[in-house]
Amino acid sequence: MDFAFAFDHLVVAARSLNEGTSYVEAILGAKLSPGGKHARMGTHNRLLSLGDDAYLEVIAIDPDAPKPEHRRWFNLDAFSGAPRLTNWACRTDDIESALEAAPAGSGTPMPLKRGDLKWQMAVPDFGRLPFDDAMPALIEWYSDIQPPQMLDDAGFRLSRLDVVHPKAEQLLSDFPALNRLLGTVSVLPGPEKRLVATISTPLGDRILA
Repeated sequence: MDFAFAFDHLVVAARSLNEGTSYVEAILGAKLSPGGKHARMGTHNRLLSLGDDAYLEVIAIDPDAPKPEHRRWFNLDAFSGAPRLTNWACRTDDIESALEAAPAGSGTPMPLKRGDLKWQMAVPDFGRLPFDDAMPALIEWYSDIQPPQMLDDAGFRLSRLDVVHPKAEQLLSDFPALNRLLGTVSVLPGPEKRLVATISTPLGDRILA
């Protein structure tokens, strides 16, 4: 089955929202916008516009929220260490078809809503996506407005995302839809999984990893 497929957002995980925010703001020279809380996941976030159709999310466990019965997304239950770019997400217009084409373990669609936003995210049962989280999270938006249109645009743009993994060729083979992103996203072989984003800022290019 065919489905639309495009880059949606970057995910920076952190032990606390303030720690993650400080990390991103120091590197990019940016001021992050308030995000919100995800009641079903026990997490909260802050956001940065990357233009009309993309954004960056800093996410952490919400210490004031009850722990969910299931594992949190983006493997946050196992997160430790300094803030870093851990995940990325792609949007589609048919999440069921996208999951049929994706590697096993890419998640089960979970309906979510916050304010005017309504969407489904494919959430893996054990918190981690295939290929050590090199596989993008899949999202389908149902609201007319999405985060990029709700955020102030201060001129930050994703120039390039390098997705590095020892089994990069297998990832591309298992999920050929990733080839549609060539030009912005490169899936490359390397000794370990790593995400490296080159972001154009008013102060020049900055590297977020």
